[in-house]
Amino acid sequence: MFAPRLLDFQKTKYARFMNHRVPAHKRYQPTEYEHAANCATHAFWIIPSILGSSNLYFLSDDDWETISAWIYGLGLCGLFVVSTVFHTISWKKSHLRMVEHCLHMFDRMVIYFFIAASYAPWLNLRELGPWASHMRWLVWIMASVGTVYVFFFHERYKLVELLCYVVMGFFPALVILSMMGKLRPGMTCLKRQ
Repeated sequence: MFAPRLLDFQKTKYARFMNHRVPAHKRYQPTEYEHAANCATHAFWIIPSILGSSNLYFLSDDDWETISAWIYGLGLCGLFVVSTVFHTISWKKSHLRMVEHCLHMFDRMVIYFFIAASYAPWLNLRELGPWASHMRWLVWIMASVGTVYVFFFHERYKLVELLCYVVMGFFPALVILSMMGKLRPGMTCLKRQ
């Protein structure tokens, strides 16, 4: 009895911060507060992501570390820059519907590439077993397929899009299963303690 009332955000004094739920085939229209928060939170992380990426680059010792730093840095910076531009245009220039639509699609597409870029250092710089060499390329193929999906089915099947993000986020971690022989000695030491 208490939980449904607690979860009904629209009946609280904070309802002005969030609009009502939209149908599955429509895009959510944020409130002014949400627009401001989206712009501020995404823009806030642009400079730290550039500084962090630069730091990774300068701390690189070999070519693979340099390549991985560039890939990760471009993915991270690209995510925040594209998202900031999209949220700013959709908030302040909402009359530019076609531009806003294209930026929204690009915002969704860059998430796939950020997921792939975030796996690049881990898959490129560690000895992770036989699956890792295949996963290095598979993660980029998944990002490309996700991009094509967004291009053709943007905002139509939101649950499928969410499932794509989740699968792409977890799938490369399956490389750990090919490392079981390498993990076993460390796991037995943990059990003894």
